[in-house]
Amino acid sequence: MAERDRYIPCVPCWADTTQPDPDAAAEFYGGLFGWELEDVMPPGSDAKYLEARIGGRRAAAISSAMPGAPTTWNTYVWTTSADEIAAKVRDAGGTVVIEPMDVLDAGRMATFTDPEGAAFGVWQPAEHRGAEVVNEHGGVNFNDLNTRDPEAAKAFYGAVFGWKALAMEGGFEMWTLPGYGDFLEELNPGTKERNRELGGPEGFEDVVASIAPLPDDQPDVPAHWGITFAVDDADRAAEQAAELGGTVVMSPTDMPWVRMTVITDPQGATFTASQFVPPSRD
Repeated sequence: MAERDRYIPCVPCWADTTQPDPDAAAEFYGGLFGWELEDVMPPGSDAKYLEARIGGRRAAAISSAMPGAPTTWNTYVWTTSADEIAAKVRDAGGTVVIEPMDVLDAGRMATFTDPEGAAFGVWQPAEHRGAEVVNEHGGVNFNDLNTRDPEAAKAFYGAVFGWKALAMEGGFEMWTLPGYGDFLEELNPGTKERNRELGGPEGFEDVVASIAPLPDDQPDVPAHWGITFAVDDADRAAEQAAELGGTVVMSPTDMPWVRMTVITDPQGATFTASQFVPPSRD
């Protein structure tokens, strides 16, 4: 466990997937990412919450799906008050799906949808301090908003979390939280300098998530939050996912800074596996 928190308010801090068969999902993700999984629900509970760890450190979780709940990956944003965020969501035109509630001694959570219908949650930590494995194989690398209306999303998430949009080369956009880079610099001195050395644009150290416009040729795909996991080898991840019963939706492809593949697990949750490929200084 880190000696200090890895997050500040309004930064994505946790991800879990809701699955009809959590044990089957554990076999898939354990085989793909090397996760060690433990059910942290109280004895006798009908539901399961399988916490995934790498080297003893929290990475993500697999949860039993409630009746009618979609099989998907879920994003949670760190907050000091789930109740205050719920009020901001309502004021900004979003919907409170699950009212703020305590989760044993772990923390307090709530879930919402933005005006387009993309679901996300907030996490007000107590004992559970979010993911301890990030940006390394098997850990969350990015949280991605897939939207048909980026401008409306900017207004909503700006009002709720104070996020701003950063334009990237190639037409990409990222969510930034002003001041987050200063926190990262304190947590890991040299962060800003490493960003400059790798050719990152001004302000990239404040990035907390990404904006992914949904293509017009996929009108049936709803707005949603997605998860990107870091992997050491995107090609091998695609091969392993297929061997474990998953479906490779997008074969490994080179993009700026990464080689990535899109995978759907055997029960239908889709995610991205991304291998970091720093740009050549030449």
